[in-house]
Amino acid sequence: MGILPAFNTSYDANAASLSPDQKVSLAFHSAIDPYTFGIAFIVAGLGEAKDDDVGEGWGPVGYLKRSGAAYLDAFDGTMIGNAFLPVLLHQDPRYFRRGYGTVTHRLFYAIATSYICKHDNTGKWEPNYSNVGGNIIAGAISNLYYPSQGSGWGHTITDGFVVTTEGTFGGVLQEFWPDISRKFFHKDPTHGQDALARAADAARKKAKQAPPEPTPQAPQ
Repeated sequence: MGILPAFNTSYDANAASLSPDQKVSLAFHSAIDPYTFGIAFIVAGLGEAKDDDVGEGWGPVGYLKRSGAAYLDAFDGTMIGNAFLPVLLHQDPRYFRRGYGTVTHRLFYAIATSYICKHDNTGKWEPNYSNVGGNIIAGAISNLYYPSQGSGWGHTITDGFVVTTEGTFGGVLQEFWPDISRKFFHKDPTHGQDALARAADAARKKAKQAPPEPTPQAPQ
């Protein structure tokens, strides 16, 4: 919608793996996007309204502290989970949009991608250690600047998995936004990639349903 960045989304399921420099650049652009700052301000406002993290204080000073902490959470999680760990573990940080199949299948696929990802060299799916690990490590770092009542290893592990689960919303949005855009705004963000993916899927299904070729009989 011109608001949420889609830096990490690929409409090509067979896209080449990213180089280490590309992974770092991609994550950094996501981390400094105005949207990331906006989300931090919103999170801080909600915390102020609920009077969370009372150690931060209240009023303008408390709001700025909450905003800074929320942005650091996002920055650390993005750089660690989408750049440093993917480089180290050779995992692809992008969301590879499916774009075809039933709504249910695509929904579960989008949710699962917070916990699975493609390996750089093989292209095979594997546990997304980078994303989950990045969220947990970012939570551990946050212990340095959050008040004591909002920190601790129990909070760190729990919040890491909570943040990972919350991240599934982004995958679902990226999966279905092009469908919404085509229907209501008559624009195709995939530039025809969806049509190609659907055609390839239909061809695969047709090939599976076709009767096997008869085996030639040897002459008598």
